[in-house]
Amino acid sequence: MAVLENQVEPAPTGSRNALGVVAFVAAGALFVLYPALRPYGDATPGGAAAAFASPLWLVAHLAAVAGFVLVGFGLLAFRDRRRTRLTTAGLATWALGTGLVLPYYGAEVFALNAIGQRIAATGDAGLLDLAEAVRMGPAQMTVFGAGLVLLAASGVLTALAHGRLAIPFAVAMVLFLPQFFAGPELRIAHGVLLGIGSVLLAGQLRRAPAARVARAASIDARATRASAPGTAIRPGARTRTRTASR
Repeated sequence: MAVLENQVEPAPTGSRNALGVVAFVAAGALFVLYPALRPYGDATPGGAAAAFASPLWLVAHLAAVAGFVLVGFGLLAFRDRRRTRLTTAGLATWALGTGLVLPYYGAEVFALNAIGQRIAATGDAGLLDLAEAVRMGPAQMTVFGAGLVLLAASGVLTALAHGRLAIPFAVAMVLFLPQFFAGPELRIAHGVLLGIGSVLLAGQLRRAPAARVARAASIDARATRASAPGTAIRPGARTRTRTASR
């Protein structure tokens, strides 16, 4: 008798897809916490040492670091779901951009915190000049700026690959560099926008397995109708016939 086999495009494992969803949601929460928790006393010389020495300085910047890494896992799940030039390029530029910005965040997290604590212990405000050198050196700024440009490019590529739901994420990434020159209120608003964009990407990724199941069920239904007695198999149907002996 004739046995009909459906040709369904392979999908990523459920665990990997779920990991991507969780990664996007967690990244969104962390991107909201980053500007919300960050002390802003470093905007003035008198408050910089206390801001650097604050435990919240560590927590906020480490939240951003984790957010960048987690988005990479989400983009990997998207790429595994549908391998195209856009999804591959979006993942690659995100990975490279993250690799360039994380060293700068490492200096912000640990070096400036150590300087702030030393100033608090010794009262030597002259150490603030060292903090400025750590943050604003030409090599640091070049690497950090290049990384942010790559992350912005990845956001745009992600929007091109996944449509309207990815636009908030793309806009937030394009604005990531300019928002450093804004006040606390706008920086917090930017974090909320980036958090929303990340959660929207999680929702789109979560719907992907259901859409695949629906397509597979539709193909299976057409194959069943085509194999019914007296029903001819239409040319071009996405099935393959194999003869099985019993």
